[in-house]
Amino acid sequence: MNFDRLLHGVITQVINPVIMLLSTTAFIVFIWGVVTFIRDGGDSTKRADAQRAILWSLIGLVIIFGTYGILNVATATFGFGVVHPITTQ
Repeated sequence: MNFDRLLHGVITQVINPVIMLLSTTAFIVFIWGVVTFIRDGGDSTKRADAQRAILWSLIGLVIIFGTYGILNVATATFGFGVVHPITTQ
């Protein structure tokens, strides 16, 4: 087994599912924060908690998708092939 096939296997079998799980989790936290913000808008402590959840989920999504983009650029630059887009099967 050469390094190219090993790296491709690690990316497709480990990294892509982890990115999918993390992005789904961050999106759910974002939606939960928005719903909480709207529902409990009168309570300042709950509103602040919801704002923090929204902020940190957006920061997480930026980091996750940035990492995915850097991974694609790095694998294409060093000739390991392009990482296939995350899709459900």
